[in-house]
Amino acid sequence: VPTVPVKNLTGSSPVNPALAGITGILMSAAGLPVCLTRPPKLVLHPPPVSKSEIQSIPGISHTCRKTTKKQAKKGKTPEEVLKKYLQKVRHPPDEDCTICMERLSAPSGYKGPQLAIKPDLVGKLVKCGHVFHLHCLVAMYNNGNKDGSLQCPTCKTIYGVKTGTQPPGKMEYHIIPHALPGHSDCKTIRIIYNIPPGVQGPEHPNPGKSFTARGFPRHCYLPDSEKGRKVLKLLLVAWDRRLIFAIGTSSTTGESDTVIWNEIHHKTEFGSNLTGHGYPDINYLDNVLAELAAQGITEESLTQEKD
Repeated sequence: VPTVPVKNLTGSSPVNPALAGITGILMSAAGLPVCLTRPPKLVLHPPPVSKSEIQSIPGISHTCRKTTKKQAKKGKTPEEVLKKYLQKVRHPPDEDCTICMERLSAPSGYKGPQLAIKPDLVGKLVKCGHVFHLHCLVAMYNNGNKDGSLQCPTCKTIYGVKTGTQPPGKMEYHIIPHALPGHSDCKTIRIIYNIPPGVQGPEHPNPGKSFTARGFPRHCYLPDSEKGRKVLKLLLVAWDRRLIFAIGTSSTTGESDTVIWNEIHHKTEFGSNLTGHGYPDINYLDNVLAELAAQGITEESLTQEKD
């Protein structure tokens, strides 16, 4: 009779050990051998690393990047900003504006504060070709970060340089002499994010109200490979554009007015992948490159930052 393993004896639920124990008793009573195996161990952090073992990353200057609140671009009205990205449409197509859900041939259904632009004007975004009421686009821009950029609400194409509302903080990055699972041929890039609690600014959900910052400093890991270094360079651009974190409601704890991740996934588990936030994960680097591109950050961004 083959050995039958009974797993997950130390699971987070108190029912798991009980069920495993009962199963073991029943199997023993039936004359079957029982093999009790422990679940894999969660490994969040690498072995201890001394300061002398930490190395800077070739091709990347410094080992630390700080951010403060960057003021949105001023001097141009929303109408002037959007004019760069639009073509006027004299004969609107027979379809709905996906912002207000009214027909494009009818005036905009936007009911907010009065705008200088006429509600029946229609424009087409030059890259993606989607059509909206100009009234609706201006209202959408005014409700956003007002940083000179625009993101198509239909296909998410970005016009201009998108920036976020990440609170001030510090990003450290260096090489440690340990290999990640699945990347035994190279060392590891460790990123340490640190954002302190503070008071929300005018760009945040509740201006003037304090916000919390749980779980900092947060340690994240990349393989020190060619593609891993590429991801790091793009993450530095995302950090400078204040796109890695935001203030909102935590999806894990339900706490509001707290610092949360902002749609760019990081690996916070060093030596295992039990939570889905670790290694090995053969698709991770490609996935995070796609998430960065969705925020308007590609290899072209590296040239733009230098300029």
